[in-house]
Amino acid sequence: MNQKPSQMSRDLFIEIFGSVYEHSRWIAEQVFDSGLTSLSDESSTLFAAMSEVVDQAGQDAQLELLRNHPDLAGKLAVSGKLTAASALEQAGAGLDRCTDAEFDEFTKLNNRYQQRFGFPFIVAVRGLDKERILEQFRHRVQSDWDTEFDCALSQVHRIARLRIDQIIVSTEDH
Repeated sequence: MNQKPSQMSRDLFIEIFGSVYEHSRWIAEQVFDSGLTSLSDESSTLFAAMSEVVDQAGQDAQLELLRNHPDLAGKLAVSGKLTAASALEQAGAGLDRCTDAEFDEFTKLNNRYQQRFGFPFIVAVRGLDKERILEQFRHRVQSDWDTEFDCALSQVHRIARLRIDQIIVSTEDH
């Protein structure tokens, strides 16, 4: 498939870009419905449009977006129920190869973080290893709610940007 985003049907666009923000097709739907131009074929422009939808959605929708993300090295990963993108990203960081001690620490941190903030710990894992992720996790679990909400949302945008870049590059290669 070598169609550019601006040339895609609504269904195809949503099929391809609907999972850029985890379990949040509504973002791609709004971007498509607002109109795509040839500028939307550039990953930076498409990301700007999608992130703008998120930024304008309000805190309730943003909180729901955060809650759509899986725990790192959590139950969904162990049971094989992550989205394909999340599974690849977590595997790339080695989270599918945790030692028992690492898995135990991730579980405890996930539980503590979830209790404290009401959403999962989110970090763009691409380019990180387990040790650096755990280091960030240990630090961020001590943040205040507003700081961590902003940080988590920033990480969600980073994940989306990386996914869009990957999709755009793969559609150009075909």
